[in-house]
Amino acid sequence: MRYLLGLSFTILSLGNVFSQGIYDVSKISDELKKDAIAVIRNEAQFFDIKSLGSAQYDYKTAITILNKAGDGFAEMEQGYDKFSTIYNIKATLYDASGKKVKDYKSSDIRDHSASDGFSLFEDNRVKSLNFVSNSYPYTIEYSYSQELKGLLYIPSWRDFKGFGVSVEKSTYSIQKYKGYKMRFLMSKNLRTDSSAVGEKIQYKWTSNNIPVIFSEPLNIGTDNFSSWIKAAPDDFEYDGSKGNFNNWKSFGSWLYNLNVGGNNLPVATKLLVKNLIKDAKTPKEKIRILYNHLQQNTRYVSVQLGIGGFRPILADKVAQVNYGNCKALSNYMKALLNEAGIASNLIVIGNDMPSLNVNYSSIGQANHMILCVPLEKDTTFLECTSQYDPMGFIGFNNSDRNVLMITENGGKIVHTPIYNSKDNYQIRKTSIVLDKDGSAKLSMKSIFGNAQFELNQSMLVLEPVEQRKRIINGSQIPVAELLGYKYEQLDKAVPIMTEEINFKTNSLLTKGGDKYFLILNQGNRKETVPQKVENRKTYFAVPFGYNDEDEINYTLPEGYNVEFIPKDISITSEFGNYSAKFASKDNKVIYTRTQTMNNKNYPPEKYNEFVEFSKKIYQADKLKAILAKN
Repeated sequence: MRYLLGLSFTILSLGNVFSQGIYDVSKISDELKKDAIAVIRNEAQFFDIKSLGSAQYDYKTAITILNKAGDGFAEMEQGYDKFSTIYNIKATLYDASGKKVKDYKSSDIRDHSASDGFSLFEDNRVKSLNFVSNSYPYTIEYSYSQELKGLLYIPSWRDFKGFGVSVEKSTYSIQKYKGYKMRFLMSKNLRTDSSAVGEKIQYKWTSNNIPVIFSEPLNIGTDNFSSWIKAAPDDFEYDGSKGNFNNWKSFGSWLYNLNVGGNNLPVATKLLVKNLIKDAKTPKEKIRILYNHLQQNTRYVSVQLGIGGFRPILADKVAQVNYGNCKALSNYMKALLNEAGIASNLIVIGNDMPSLNVNYSSIGQANHMILCVPLEKDTTFLECTSQYDPMGFIGFNNSDRNVLMITENGGKIVHTPIYNSKDNYQIRKTSIVLDKDGSAKLSMKSIFGNAQFELNQSMLVLEPVEQRKRIINGSQIPVAELLGYKYEQLDKAVPIMTEEINFKTNSLLTKGGDKYFLILNQGNRKETVPQKVENRKTYFAVPFGYNDEDEINYTLPEGYNVEFIPKDISITSEFGNYSAKFASKDNKVIYTRTQTMNNKNYPPEKYNEFVEFSKKIYQADKLKAILAKN
């Protein structure tokens, strides 16, 4: 007995010594500390699938915060809902030597709503804890377990934890019973270790010693440089509903069946539809009338309650309350079209996300729903949450991607419209009348199309006071006196708007000796050049392809003449094309500029070529004419 007690005491003492030193910051390699704001010392995720509709998720991590910039990583945050329970939360703070400073109590853990600020109904909640230390570096450690009832998805994993963060070790394990079917999608060069654990099979992935990666300009995601795992079930059970994710067709069948009987409308609404379209001659005209009705009489409100996050609110309910989330409003529009004898299909889409992977179906690839109306000669997509978008315009964050069409025969992958560079245009004509003192009066008219319409669309609905503020604050040319402005969308059915601005500005001329210098591009000038990045890691792209056409007509003051004007410039690249032309006659100077940018994803090694291309445009936009007095 004495021997056993002594042995227990020795083991306990050694355990205390080990725990105090394990997070000693001096044990972190110089390579991992270099340029880091935080270091993941050890992260372990374990997902144990117990049945078709239940699992346990265990998570533990230790993070060393090296300086104040890393304080944003000194927190624990985990969401849950009525289908999950979080328990066994433990949290500890350590100093630089790895000595324990504080064990946090359950009373320190906040339990609060996960409200996103715009959802009317939401049952998601969050347990969170902010760690605080008065000195750097320090280490936080926390762990918890979570029971899940209903398995629509399996947690993903990646070894990249944030820009400026290095990783000593990160592991992910998934354990399943032998009859459970699931699929993996993972990054290249990541090894899967599998083993039998009793009656179950366990898969494990590990990453070690991952140095800091910096945020890079125009990056389009982290999948191309980090190690990652995405997993999805085949059969599943959630909130009393069963389905199969084995492919997009079966996934679509589940979604279709969720909405069976959800398209019925009240009698009053049916009569309203018939009255609205009684004079319409074509299906397109009927769609436009009903879409305008939807925009004018409903509003978007997010609703996230259990299966309601996937099943649209019944159409007759939306007809009564005049609001709903993206699913509810799309389904309501579908019901209106049904009453008009026009078939349509709900579309599951990843708004501002990559295209759906055709060969890998899972629920995490989409976050939005729109509507598709396939007609005999063309197909119209409808964004049903917007009160202002023209019919058929779904925005550049929804364009050019694979999406899932829900049909009675299951899901079908289709592609949304492509807005190419020529479609996303800005056409601007500017007249600048220079006075003898160098001041000028400007008259500027711009036309914006598609994606550039979307960027400027808010100006159509702002109050005049706010419009004035935005014009003055956003103008490249200092506004001394705003004389007038106007925003119009002449045809509400197309994504095109016009902008007219008239104002006075102070001197545009710079004097040098007896000469006067005038920068000829006064309206759409590239003001910065992205920094070069050596050994870049991420792919890059411009947000969208576009085409800008500018023409500026200068009228010179009496007694001034053009002494020098630049030669025409043409720049051609795989990233886009640029041209600038200069002409003068009598007291007129005409400057024309065209810039087209391609919407493509480029590999990291191309980035510095892109910087050089941008630099040439920057320099061309600064070219000056030299004026002299007669």
